Amino acid sequence: MSIPRRLLPGLALLPAAPALAQGFPERPITLVTGFAPGGSTDIASRLISERFAANIGPGARMVVENRPGASGTVAADWLRRQAPDGHTIMLIEVSSHAIAPAALQGGTPFDPVGDFTQIGLVGTAPLILITQPSFPARTAPEAVARLRASRPEEFAYATSGVGSIPHLAVEMLGAAIGARFTHVPYRSGGLMLTAIHQGEGQFGIAVLASAAAQVRDGMVRGLAVTSRERFPSFPDVPTLHESALPGFEMTTWNMIIGPPRMNPAILATLNRALAATVAEEPVRERLLGAGVSAWSGANTPEVARDFLQGEVRKYQEVVARTGIRLER
Repeated sequence: MSIPRRLLPGLALLPAAPALAQGFPERPITLVTGFAPGGSTDIASRLISERFAANIGPGARMVVENRPGASGTVAADWLRRQAPDGHTIMLIEVSSHAIAPAALQGGTPFDPVGDFTQIGLVGTAPLILITQPSFPARTAPEAVARLRASRPEEFAYATSGVGSIPHLAVEMLGAAIGARFTHVPYRSGGLMLTAIHQGEGQFGIAVLASAAAQVRDGMVRGLAVTSRERFPSFPDVPTLHESALPGFEMTTWNMIIGPPRMNPAILATLNRALAATVAEEPVRERLLGAGVSAWSGANTPEVARDFLQGEVRKYQEVVARTGIRLER
């Protein structure tokens, strides 16, 4: 016998579990990244895509598509115009949805929060100060001292694009030590690393997920990470905070988003599958080895939206405090 709802007033306070989408997906799901192959977002996308698809349901398939340009903002602007049917989603990071809206001259053509549907979080990652192997410094304190004493624009630094987190990170480093450098932007973290290895840029601050393999192989020299604590898979690499620049801290993150006004049942299906994927220990281990700490704790669309709003506010405050503006 059913219990009348009026006899259980507390039920009105409990949110109903969202229904999962029946018949979804109808075709392969495209997971877009805003950078060329080899960068941190591309690496994270490919690490999770197979298990992400499997957790959506039997027969689900996911393909990674690279749409590089303007630190992910080109792909994001394209995504918001796609059908909200769950078959086109995007893995984003801080550059396109927090730094570019705050720091780029003229901002971005989209609202980084309101023009998208937040699906869930993948993880967070530090950055790492890197140099070409022949750079005249072998430790973070030596490098910071050498950069501080340099003539204006004596050194060139490579980044994964104008408005990217490596771009802002080096500008913040320069502001902290009173130095200016020549900016050489590329279309991905992978191209940035190749440029530093070949000497087209003497140094840079890369997302660890992009640089991990090259640091291990000695293609570039990793001097210090930008998180407050050392990263577990690189325990011998100090932090900039502890070794050379007290208080310097910067991290990035990865999130899955979709076009605005997504079907609630499809959103629930994608969120459930993503949360299950980043909770799997083999996936977490692969992400950690690549320089990403998989997200822990609640991982709902609401949590992702609140997190993104906080990041947007944070970089608005950074730009207001430092006066840094990034030209296109």
